[in-house]
Amino acid sequence: MRIVIATFNPDKVRELERLLDLPGVTLESLREFPGAVAPEESGSTLLENARIKARAAHALTGLVSIADDTGLEVDALDGRPGIHAARFAGPAATYADNVQRLLAELSGVEPARRTARFRTVCAAVLGPRDELDAEGVLEGVITTAPRGANGFGYDPVFEVSEVGALGRTLAELDGAEKNTTSHRARAVQALAEKLAHWAAAGRRAGRA
Repeated sequence: MRIVIATFNPDKVRELERLLDLPGVTLESLREFPGAVAPEESGSTLLENARIKARAAHALTGLVSIADDTGLEVDALDGRPGIHAARFAGPAATYADNVQRLLAELSGVEPARRTARFRTVCAAVLGPRDELDAEGVLEGVITTAPRGANGFGYDPVFEVSEVGALGRTLAELDGAEKNTTSHRARAVQALAEKLAHWAAAGRRAGRA
């Protein structure tokens, strides 16, 4: 079985490949399909954007397609950047640009008010009328400066608040820890369970 990961982001592809470990499944990114382009993420929610990307990839390839969308909700910024996290500093912003803007907007905000959460929604398009979705959330605090060399995006300034990773940023966790802790890991694992049930149901129907 082939599944398309509906993204051109190599960091995201590598992370999803580690997380979405399904027997007998080959994962491919949109980079492997000539003519593939990123659709406009015009949705007003993470789920809408994830579905837009997954549906576009399915329409192009005819294969089961998976997409995710992640938002960073900072309480002191009234939930911003939210669904605009990847473009917080502008349409062509780099990871560093986005982090710099975030830290600038939080300048002078005391630690107790720097609470935030990552929220990831994954969507899978299995067919024209067959879709699945799942969500993962991770609570944390925005640091005053980047720490750690692992991860990408806002990982170096997101200090995890949960037991097991307490006091460290996502970029200070190793791969195994991140794969059991992160918002994306939780969303993908929840989606993987649903995909496994879907695949099992399909096999039972085939045998019937």
